Amino acid sequence: MKIALLGHGAMGRVLEESARAAGHEIGAIFTSANAGDAARLLPGHTVAIDFSAPGAVPAHVEAAAAAGVPLVEGTTGWQRDEAGVRKVVEARGGALVYGANFSIGVNLFYRLVADAAQLFRGVTGYDPFIEEAHHARKRDAPSGTALALGAILSRGLGREEAGTRVPIASTRAGHIPGTHRVGFDSAADQILLVHTARSRAGFAAGALLAARWIVGRRGMYALADVLDEILALEPEKERKVP
Repeated sequence: MKIALLGHGAMGRVLEESARAAGHEIGAIFTSANAGDAARLLPGHTVAIDFSAPGAVPAHVEAAAAAGVPLVEGTTGWQRDEAGVRKVVEARGGALVYGANFSIGVNLFYRLVADAAQLFRGVTGYDPFIEEAHHARKRDAPSGTALALGAILSRGLGREEAGTRVPIASTRAGHIPGTHRVGFDSAADQILLVHTARSRAGFAAGALLAARWIVGRRGMYALADVLDEILALEPEKERKVP
C-alpha cells in the first residue's frame, strides 16, 4: 500500500516505522505546516491514516473524501463533529474507519468488559467504575477509550435507560503508559480488569490492519466492524493477530 500520513507526532512516527517495516510505501506526510496541500497531494495514495489533532479531523475527512482515498481515523476527541463527518463521507462516497483506540488488545478488552457487564447485570451490591491514566502530554480527559468503556458498561448493565453514568477518574502525569481499569466493587470484594499499553506499536498494528480492510469499501465503519469480520473468518481455528 501507498500510505499518506496525516500528523507526524510520536504516534505518526511509530506508524511510519511500522508501515515501512511491513513493506508499505509512505507517500505524503502532512503536518500543520502543509495541511492545506492535502486535497492536492492525497490522490494516488491507497489509504490515509490520521493521528493528528481533534480540530483537524473534519478538514482531513473532507480532503480524503474529495481525493477518493479511504481514511483510517485514529485521532480522538473529535466526536462532537461526528455528524458532520458522517455527512461528508456519505455525500462524497468516501470510506472511513475510526476507533477510540486502535490497539487490537484494547478492542479485545472491550469485549471482555462487555461480557463482564452482562454477568454483573443481574447481581446487586457491585458498583462499576473506570480509572484511566496517561502521560502528561495527552490532551483529552477522559480518554476516548474510557468513554467507550463507559458506554459498553452502561449498555451491558442496563443503565442507558436509567441515564446513570459509570464514574470515570482520569490522571495525567509524567510518562505514565496508557492504562485503563474497569472495576466492580462491593462491600465484600472487588473485581478488576486492567489493560496497560507498553508501547505505541500496538496502535500502529491496529491502524495498518484497518487500512488493509478499508481499501475498496465505502461508508463509515468502527474498528469493531473490522474485528467482527476478521474474527468470524476462521471460527474453528486458533485466532492470530495479523
